[in-house]
Amino acid sequence: MKISQVSAVFWSATGNSRKTAETIAGKLAKRLGCGLEIRDFTLPAARESDLSFSASEAAVFCLPTYAGKLPNKILPYLQSRIFGNGALAVAAVTFGNRSFDNALAELCAVLEQNHFHTVAAGAFAARHAFTGRLAQGRPDEADLAEMETLAEQAAAIIQSSDAAPAPIQVPGDSAAPYYVPRRLDGQPAKFLKAKPKTDPARCTGCGACARLCPMGAISAENPAEVPGTCIKCQRCVRSCSQQAKYFDDADFLSHVAMLEQHYQEPKKNALFPHILPEPDIY
Repeated sequence: MKISQVSAVFWSATGNSRKTAETIAGKLAKRLGCGLEIRDFTLPAARESDLSFSASEAAVFCLPTYAGKLPNKILPYLQSRIFGNGALAVAAVTFGNRSFDNALAELCAVLEQNHFHTVAAGAFAARHAFTGRLAQGRPDEADLAEMETLAEQAAAIIQSSDAAPAPIQVPGDSAAPYYVPRRLDGQPAKFLKAKPKTDPARCTGCGACARLCPMGAISAENPAEVPGTCIKCQRCVRSCSQQAKYFDDADFLSHVAMLEQHYQEPKKNALFPHILPEPDIY
């Protein structure tokens, strides 16, 4: 199949899903000999417009895993504002060293429903949004190499095919419920309403947290106020140069401690390319 353009398409609060999408898409575009476009829908303004593709394009989608699935506040945009029109797609998710659970299955299902043809998929370990003690430094050089391997495999499939392949098969259940976070004592951690706090002694009022919030939840006039919906993505915490943002919710902190206690062992990435047919030797 002849591809005219490859796009890196992502929602990435802390940057790891962006790095994943751009790495895979960059390698894929190079292998296919076509241009690369970046399509970032992390900020609210970007989600005011549709994303549309054509049958001559390939798109690499990447989102993080939140509670075992895709971020639920971003899912409606994925479902209703992105149109494949027969384009090929590589589906990828990042996960914070616990598990990608059903996130990749959900992304593949959404893409197929939106009239993309999935040709490959992958799940990649990345530093956990909540803590630097899980998957610290990932994606690292070895992870980036595996992303490029997935791109190579996807390119081989595309170049060897005359028509769109059947949907890629990945583990998980796209209709499964969200993972229930736990505290250190094993009980459910209830921090849905937790919001970032601001240290007034550190905050300079620069407004970076408000500008960069993927949900537009932080007041631009007073960054200490969070009138909107917070999804605990930690972008405000990570982006504050003065380290003025923090979370102090007891259940949230207990959940983070539980993760740090039980999920230190580095997790492997998972790649799911279509299997190329054996060559006809007769």
